[in-house]
Amino acid sequence: MKVKTQSKKVNKAWLNDHVNDPYVKLAHKEGYRARAAYKLKEIDEALGLVRPGHLVVDLGSAPGAWSQYLRRRMSPQGAAVGELNGTIVALDLLPMEPVEGVQFIQGDFREEAVLAQLEAAMLGRQVDVVVSDMAPNLSGIDATDAARIAHLIELALEFSQNHLKPQGALVVKLFHGSGYSQLVQLFKESFKVVKAIKPKSSRDKSSETFLVGMGLISNRAG
Repeated sequence: MKVKTQSKKVNKAWLNDHVNDPYVKLAHKEGYRARAAYKLKEIDEALGLVRPGHLVVDLGSAPGAWSQYLRRRMSPQGAAVGELNGTIVALDLLPMEPVEGVQFIQGDFREEAVLAQLEAAMLGRQVDVVVSDMAPNLSGIDATDAARIAHLIELALEFSQNHLKPQGALVVKLFHGSGYSQLVQLFKESFKVVKAIKPKSSRDKSSETFLVGMGLISNRAG
């Protein structure tokens, strides 16, 4: 019984934090599906990654907050609907409610058929920016979780190396802890400029951070 009481307290504390979170309130007010929109917004505003006319691929897109931000960013009026100057292709294993102007593909891009669908949506163009908010189901076992997170980041990196413009950018979510320095090193071997950013909208208690790689280093083997 004691454990249940503690669990209820924790849930209540989280719910209280969530309800009173200024970014949750702002997301609700501005029509974003999740506070995560402000994380990408801060990163983009700091580094100027996304511009009108760009082709952007949003990996791990559900529930759609990053796609919503990208859609507004690439609208001449900054609007959630109407004219869109650019192409956004979103992909996730989970379903996602439509975002106007965003092409959504449900599936796993490690599967050839899904990757072919994604490439078809890109119309033979190279990508300007890849953003990945992909996160695994966490087990609570550090070594296992670190390996799962690293695997998703490596997938996003591999996709970027095959599809990004030479001057393009990749944004991924990762966590401080086991394997962090190796992933930063991997980015440094792959991109000319690497930045680690913890947005203000990321919760203080969270070990979450975002890694941005800009300008691909051409494959030495090639």
